[in-house]
Amino acid sequence: MQEAELPGLVAQVLWSAFALAAVFGAIAQRTHFCTMGAVADIVNMGDWTRMRMWLLAIGTAMIGFNAMVGLGWVEARDSVYAGPRLIWLSNVLGGLLFGFGMVLASGCGSKTLVRIGGGSLKALLVFCVLGIASYATLRGIVAVARVAFVDTVALTLPAGQDLPSLLMQATGASGGMSALGLGLGFGLALVAFVLARPEGRSAEVLLAGLGIGAVIVGVWWVSGRLGHLAEHPVTLEDVFLATNTQRMESLTFVAPIAYTLDWLILFSDTSKVLTIGIVTTLGVVAGSALVALLTRSFRWEGFAGTEDTANHIVGAVLMGIGGVTAMGCTVGQGLSGISTLALGSFIALAAIMAGAVLALRWQMWRLERQA
Repeated sequence: MQEAELPGLVAQVLWSAFALAAVFGAIAQRTHFCTMGAVADIVNMGDWTRMRMWLLAIGTAMIGFNAMVGLGWVEARDSVYAGPRLIWLSNVLGGLLFGFGMVLASGCGSKTLVRIGGGSLKALLVFCVLGIASYATLRGIVAVARVAFVDTVALTLPAGQDLPSLLMQATGASGGMSALGLGLGFGLALVAFVLARPEGRSAEVLLAGLGIGAVIVGVWWVSGRLGHLAEHPVTLEDVFLATNTQRMESLTFVAPIAYTLDWLILFSDTSKVLTIGIVTTLGVVAGSALVALLTRSFRWEGFAGTEDTANHIVGAVLMGIGGVTAMGCTVGQGLSGISTLALGSFIALAAIMAGAVLALRWQMWRLERQA
């Protein structure tokens, strides 16, 4: 590739990522796709319908990503999730904080963006506070404690922490075939579980699960295939274009919210350029807003009172700190990360679920005391 062609390719990567994120936002707004809501439905009512949406999205993402690995299009080790260093304590602690926080804030990072598109001023405040807390955990005062005390507790594995790499290391099997076999095995098992019940075969569940899972795979392809240069025309280095991590990326909504705030605040600084994380954050809001306006479901929403405001602020802080510490949110670890079959993603996801259940039980206990 010639240097003159580079800006055009970067623009193509960014517009493609934006469009896919807008589809995510549109589907989530239309189907009420929400991880926190899915957990709350089970805890409070025993209803698994929305959880089936989410599990179908995970299964679809697993199948799609590992099919691309089998074809040689992408490699899990090029993502931030599948490196050999397993920061298990960060995954656990960060996941618990994020899960508890998303209940207090009425939804995770992606749901916050969807709710902004639907007219929620509550979600707009959560967005701002989450972004500040996230940035402080990436590079600020919280980052110092995170790096010094939490991230130091880790296991260094002989291969990448994704299950195909571990299987290849143990058996000598082909990496591509291991990924294809494991991805199909786990993914099809989840799809079968979802479709086993009538509610899992409803139009909304199929649209949310298959659509959002396909979006995750699509962004992996945009970043890892379309935006990958084995030799940058200027630096001659292997590079993934328009990424904050300098690695292959898919959707995640904690650190990118911080990068979006940074870009908006320092827009005139020419060193602040658009990245996949920033455009996907904006894309989800745009897609959600479009559907909300077309279906006439757009409604301005404010806080009910002081306690409601405090809960959302505390929840946003916990999500910002927890999401960065865990290296992802319900989408970052729960869909993108887990599609790579990384051990850390399974640990973080389990911790997020546990944190959410704890918060829901705590809220129920408070209501019972007040009654």
